[in-house]
Amino acid sequence: MTNSSRFKMSQERLDALKAELYYLETEKEKEVAELIKEARSFGDLSENSEYDEAKTEQGKLYSKIAEIKVLIENAEIVDNIDVDAPKDAVTLGSIVKVIDVEDDFEETFEIVGSQEANPNMGRISDDSPLGKGLHGHRSGETVMIDAPAGTLTFKIVSVENK
Repeated sequence: MTNSSRFKMSQERLDALKAELYYLETEKEKEVAELIKEARSFGDLSENSEYDEAKTEQGKLYSKIAEIKVLIENAEIVDNIDVDAPKDAVTLGSIVKVIDVEDDFEETFEIVGSQEANPNMGRISDDSPLGKGLHGHRSGETVMIDAPAGTLTFKIVSVENK
């Protein structure tokens, strides 16, 4: 399997996915099966909206289980530091403080794998335009990044690697 079909994540994220899968395959699956059983008891299935809703819920559940299994099977556990990168360079796991040159607005980002990205919490994927654009750069450098919103210019204030 090629590296492009791997999902970068921390061990903690993988453990959380495994726990979610266990819950879905045990407790949640039993709940949905019970809903279907109860809906069947209402009689004619052709006009039984409860049955239709329960079957839809079952489909969503099986889809979510399949999705999580793919993530787990293709997980690539990443250590937060790229050992070949200079200690002060932006890499996976770095906490980067930048100033948006145009807006003079300071932001702090943590560069994470795609499965852990949450821009609202300042966790930026290393595969995103911003993550790719900052990668390898150091504190004090100014970086221009092509993003869907246009070209953005950031000055790197600090880089902290764990």
